[in-house]
Amino acid sequence: MNSKKIKVIIIGAAGRDFHNFNMIFRDNPNYEVFAFTAAQIPDIAGRKYPSGLAGKLYQKGIPIYVEDELEHLIKKHSIDECIMSYSDLSYETVMHIGSRVNAAGAKFSMLGSHPTMLKSTKPVISVTAVRTGCGKSQTSRAVVRALAAMGKKVASIRHPMPYGDLLKQKVQRFAKYDDLLKQKCTIEEIEEYEPHIAMGSIIYSGVDYEAILHQAEKEADIIVWDGGNNDMSFVEPDLSIVIVDPLRPGDEIGYYPGEANLRMADVIVVNKVDSAYPEDIDYVLENSREVNPKAQIVLAASSLLVDNPSVIRNKNVLVVEDGPTLTHGGMDIGAGTVASKRYGAKELIDPRPYIVGKLKETFKKYPDIGILLPAMGYGAQQLKDLEATINRTKCDSVVIGTPINLSRYINIRKPKTRVYYELTEISKPTIAELVEEFVSKKKR
Repeated sequence: MNSKKIKVIIIGAAGRDFHNFNMIFRDNPNYEVFAFTAAQIPDIAGRKYPSGLAGKLYQKGIPIYVEDELEHLIKKHSIDECIMSYSDLSYETVMHIGSRVNAAGAKFSMLGSHPTMLKSTKPVISVTAVRTGCGKSQTSRAVVRALAAMGKKVASIRHPMPYGDLLKQKVQRFAKYDDLLKQKCTIEEIEEYEPHIAMGSIIYSGVDYEAILHQAEKEADIIVWDGGNNDMSFVEPDLSIVIVDPLRPGDEIGYYPGEANLRMADVIVVNKVDSAYPEDIDYVLENSREVNPKAQIVLAASSLLVDNPSVIRNKNVLVVEDGPTLTHGGMDIGAGTVASKRYGAKELIDPRPYIVGKLKETFKKYPDIGILLPAMGYGAQQLKDLEATINRTKCDSVVIGTPINLSRYINIRKPKTRVYYELTEISKPTIAELVEEFVSKKKR
């Protein structure tokens, strides 16, 4: 290759990194993308971004290395620039990575929002957040239900979760439960897609978001971007809804790229006001209004629903929570924990003496998880390990705080109940009213 090309490493986590490559670097003769590095997601490193997605300049594909090898790769291959391309990182963590890159001799940079946003021919509503676990999914469902009630055909597009064969996952469409099995989805994927299917809606995901958007536009009046982590939308929104979390006050201006979402928002949803301290709600509101005084504020609660409270009351329970919320989301509480306390569990049982396989690696990497069990399901082995750990744990019952009915996918040989959240607005205007106003303006 031409030696004058800028040699690049894209620092990622199997999602935003691939999208940035597709938008800026694929077929761009001014750059040579030497490699991706990967973090957060297990078993991504050691693979390749395939030539069938990488374009004509990368006939052998692009290798993916673990992020720990970053300095070695920069020095060995005379890398010019490293581009930060994943989300839900504290500013301290971002600059530690930047310092590693600079010390090794390369430029550290980030790409802007608009150059990496696709333009749609249809109106777009984006739902993003300032942290993982703020309540994006329940808000997206509220948006989709409001649009459906108005007779609109909706296609949601989900932030990528490409954990399988990347070429086969180029464009994924989910409209029925069989699609989840056909696409060999992991638990992490099912948690995001199944709720849309359950309410009769279509959701897309995959790797090549230009191709995904073109296909979604063919069957939708309006596109809903259903974000992941605290990443920015891949599609330029006409209405941007961003969720902030008063259970983690200050994170709205302390995490990348969540603050960028906050500053771009048309609507800021302050969620979980039913369970946060009043002073923390006030602090989050103050920060939100300071960085984005023009945004509409909606106060909302995450209403807790429990299928069978008797499984919890006076029982020693194992609480299984959403995996990413506990790991890189940094939360030490979830729907299952809240329900267990509210419905009078005798004790929360610590799963750590019983964990097996890859779950040991998860607890080693994220020791602050404590006595909760993250529903890690990035692959078949993790799913088997989760099933084995649950069934080995000495407890009376299992409280499932994941967005899906986990017992449909693993065999839980104990009494169990599912716990989940739905968004309930406690101020005006509601999400439905804001969506109706948006659609009305688009007709003019």
